Amino acid sequence: MSRVHRTSPSPLDQARRRHRVGVAASAKLAGKAARRGLSPDDEKLLTQIMGQEQDFIDSPAFYEKAAEKKIYDEAPDIQKPDTTWYHPVMDDLSTAKGRTVKSAQQVILTGAEEKVLFHQFNYARYRIWKIQQDVGTSAAKKPTADQAEEVLLWYRKADLIREQIAETNLALVLAMAKRTRMSEVDFADLVSEGNMALLRAVDKFDAGRGYKFSTYACRAILKAFSRQGMKLSKYRQRFPTDFDPKLERSNFLETKRSTFEKDAAEEVKRIVLDNRADLTDVERTVIEHRFGLESAEGEKPMTLEQVGQIIGVTKERVRQIQNKAMEKIRLQLEANFLGVKPPEEAPPADGTAPVVTPGSEVVSLN
Repeated sequence: MSRVHRTSPSPLDQARRRHRVGVAASAKLAGKAARRGLSPDDEKLLTQIMGQEQDFIDSPAFYEKAAEKKIYDEAPDIQKPDTTWYHPVMDDLSTAKGRTVKSAQQVILTGAEEKVLFHQFNYARYRIWKIQQDVGTSAAKKPTADQAEEVLLWYRKADLIREQIAETNLALVLAMAKRTRMSEVDFADLVSEGNMALLRAVDKFDAGRGYKFSTYACRAILKAFSRQGMKLSKYRQRFPTDFDPKLERSNFLETKRSTFEKDAAEEVKRIVLDNRADLTDVERTVIEHRFGLESAEGEKPMTLEQVGQIIGVTKERVRQIQNKAMEKIRLQLEANFLGVKPPEEAPPADGTAPVVTPGSEVVSLN
């Protein structure tokens, strides 16, 4: 059979092209595939296509003599759209409202041009369906190598035309999304639903009825918007509060902080009870009574004045001892949690060695 081209190739060119397709695919795989010139991806795609009956919009033009030549080779060239302007997901609703498509970028198809594209699209799908019927009536129930290549060729041709029709009408989706007042629906989600509805409309549109595709697509897009709104409304009824990632991060930080503080408190208790910070007896007594490390459950920690009465010093002196002990504990805690080595105590400037008395006061020996 002849291949589909914009210009009419000679039979020799057709044969050469058919040969190049098979040879190039085989060379790329560098192997002997089960089907001539088909890659593993092509095999997978072929299985998917043959596993479901191809639908199409029928037309009497498909059964005319030399239908393929009339629909493709003798059809006028149709300008393809420029979609470089289309970035709706990157914009929020307020930005997208102020953005318009330049006339030089937008392609507006006439009714005749739409009919040409849809005839080409549906004829390609018709050819796939016809091969499926031939395979279904064969004894092997599997496509031959030539049939496999032909199915993939027509599938890709239909996909390209479908994409061209959809991209030509992207501005329609964007315009309707702007005009639709659905503040509760995210603008990007609305556009996404509209694009999916547009693709479904391409598959279902019958150009033979004489209507413009934009009229049919608008109804399909509006129905998609309505379904999205109803879906969100039902979701709101079940889940009145949306998930907020910021609150989740805040809760995560608070949980981590609480866990860290609890671990740090336990570590401080172990440092004091095991005397890892080299506290004096007086310092340990002050810390244990001030923070209730060994108090019975429900018993409150002692005040500075109460601790001073136990060790026989003033309230201010108890504060000084407590501060010094807490500094030792802090250095030990940093060494355990952060790996910070406690600084070594420098000797006095006069070269005498420091001596710690039982009252935890440092004096120098001359």
